[in-house]
Amino acid sequence: MTDISQELMYELMKRIQSDLVTLKDGQRDMRQDIVSLRNHMHVMQGDINNLHGSMAQVLTRLDRIENRLELRELAEAQARFEPHP
Repeated sequence: MTDISQELMYELMKRIQSDLVTLKDGQRDMRQDIVSLRNHMHVMQGDINNLHGSMAQVLTRLDRIENRLELRELAEAQARFEPHP
């Protein structure tokens, strides 16, 4: 009776060990996927930061253009009231 239960326990232990190896492999794959996603998120964050910087430059240039247009409109409005020779 002890031989049968020892062989049964041995088979069960082998099966558990095989299942643990499978789980560890799956865990390793999941960890690599998570690291890959994290790296992808960092790259996307860098792209978003670059877009913010570009947008800030465009808005700065637009503000300067609007300022120049307002100065020109003001000069044109003042020219209407100045005497012409």
